[in-house]
Amino acid sequence: MTTAAVKEPEFETRQHDSLGLRIQHILHGNPVLGPLAVLVVAIIAFSIVNTRFFSAPNLSLVLAQVTVIAVLALGQTLIILTAGIDLATGAIAVFSSILMANFCVKLGVPGVVALILGLICGTAMGALNGFLVTRIKLPPFIVTLGTLTIFFSLNSVISESETVRGSDMPAIMSWTGSTIPIGGFRLTYGSIIMLLLFAVFYYALGRTAWGKHVYATGDDIEAARLAGIRTNRVLFSVYTVAGLLYAVGGWILIGRLASASPNVGTEYNLDSITAVVLGGTSLFGGRGGVLGTLIGALIVGVFRNGLQLGGVEVVWQGFAIGLLVLVAVSLDQWIRKVKS
Repeated sequence: MTTAAVKEPEFETRQHDSLGLRIQHILHGNPVLGPLAVLVVAIIAFSIVNTRFFSAPNLSLVLAQVTVIAVLALGQTLIILTAGIDLATGAIAVFSSILMANFCVKLGVPGVVALILGLICGTAMGALNGFLVTRIKLPPFIVTLGTLTIFFSLNSVISESETVRGSDMPAIMSWTGSTIPIGGFRLTYGSIIMLLLFAVFYYALGRTAWGKHVYATGDDIEAARLAGIRTNRVLFSVYTVAGLLYAVGGWILIGRLASASPNVGTEYNLDSITAVVLGGTSLFGGRGGVLGTLIGALIVGVFRNGLQLGGVEVVWQGFAIGLLVLVAVSLDQWIRKVKS
């Protein structure tokens, strides 16, 4: 009797442990499953709380609001996959949008040329971060913290703290804010660009040598270097490409606001990191992907919109997002302990 009484709880414990280990292994091999489950549950819950949530106009609004952050989070994902961080995300995006607008309005540059010049400037800003990280050997956190301040300061100088209206710019600059009606749903060209970018980088990270090198560098940079991967070149390319993506985000931002404002974007840095973390990409590098980031950005948009429709104050909306981030990081720490 005593032996049976002792063995039964031990068997139940092993069952419980094995279930936890199975979940741990599943999430380790498929990091996107966790964020996807959160997104589905959130959509169902907010649809029950307020029937307007699942309406076509409201879903159109959620996607439009998420688009800029999703593009910025895409660039942030590339950097975090290499175990880095970019605090200058929003600064590069906003400064690029201001440069594009001023090329048109103040210098009289044709719209297409101004757009290209703005994209080149954003790419150069990302390349500067990459140069400081790979050549000067400064930590990514310190580099991007410094350039965050520099780019926002230059933004104020160039713009003279004045907003450039969309009506004063060529149509190409605000084109990304134009919509395509699909029934009651309205899809912006900016959202289409965003989805195409995610498709391109989903392929690039999963099917190209460059993508494999990005993961290897983030997983163990010394092992990657010993394996013959030119890690400095990989890191430089990641920061440079991220700068280009931020500039594209700046262009989409002009369409979203129908203007180029120097007074926006202060929260974009943390929002982009939040989307990446909620999407299951590890802050320690080497694990995650862009599909999870897209889901993470949608989670942020769905929660903010759903809580707003539910009458929750803005301060508590931020509380909910912050709590989600803490849960996501804790889950990541637990998943990383999985034994192969």
